Amino acid sequence: MSTVTESRRSLGSRLAGGVSGGLVRVALILVGLFWLVPTIGLLLSSLRDPEDMAADGWWNVFSEPSQLTFSAYSKLLENGDITDSLVNTVLITVPATVLVVVIGSLAGYAFAWMEFPGRDWWFLAVVGLLVVPVQVALIPIAELFGNIGLFGSLLGVILFHVGFGLPFAVFLLRNFFAEIPRELLEAARLDGAGELRLFTRVVMPLGGPAIASLGIFQFLWVWNDMLVALIFTDSGNQPITVALQTQVRQFGNNVDVLAPGAFISMVVPLVVFFAFQRQFVSGVMAGAVK
Repeated sequence: MSTVTESRRSLGSRLAGGVSGGLVRVALILVGLFWLVPTIGLLLSSLRDPEDMAADGWWNVFSEPSQLTFSAYSKLLENGDITDSLVNTVLITVPATVLVVVIGSLAGYAFAWMEFPGRDWWFLAVVGLLVVPVQVALIPIAELFGNIGLFGSLLGVILFHVGFGLPFAVFLLRNFFAEIPRELLEAARLDGAGELRLFTRVVMPLGGPAIASLGIFQFLWVWNDMLVALIFTDSGNQPITVALQTQVRQFGNNVDVLAPGAFISMVVPLVVFFAFQRQFVSGVMAGAVK
């Protein structure tokens, strides 16, 4: 009798668990779809003529699919300001991300495993820089860049992003690298590996998830930035965020350029995130376990 009861209870528990798991999945799918509504709306708006956008909402394309057209993207490619701004965005984002990842990895390894005078104090100074807001440094750095001839150039924007991205990078990677077993590093040193070889052959492969997470964070931050670029770039070096804002200011009804430009500006970070999603999740989970 007890065996039958236990089997019934286990069956009921399994059914309850399956229902609860199914409900959770359905709820997560609904939340994900709701989160994607603005993206879908922007995409469909970018595929409509300005007259159709002025007449009704983007959801009407489901009843009138003939409204969909790629003419807005053709016009976008003919707009030199937008295409140049996309190139400028890439020229800013890629170097700023690579430099932060490379310098942050080297500094994180040094703070984690190398002995030098004042190491802990220097690390505390780096951590203290995390609380410095970007707005505080805008005017002093603008004056500095103006004195050395970097104001209004892409290099100035890149250096600004690198400077403010490094404290978080060093803090994140130092804590991750410090969790690597000491025995593994000592074994590599006994085999004759120097610091550079140890860093490239042992530390970097083990820190891949954390480095990928850092790269994604830095890329998204720089790509979506408008404040720094608005202040430190001139009219010929503007990224896509500033170029779209300029289009709004100068041409209030220029929706056929703004919609596809905004979608391209948004879809690139999404592609980067989903391309490195596995590494990002591995880095987050590794940090949570440790």
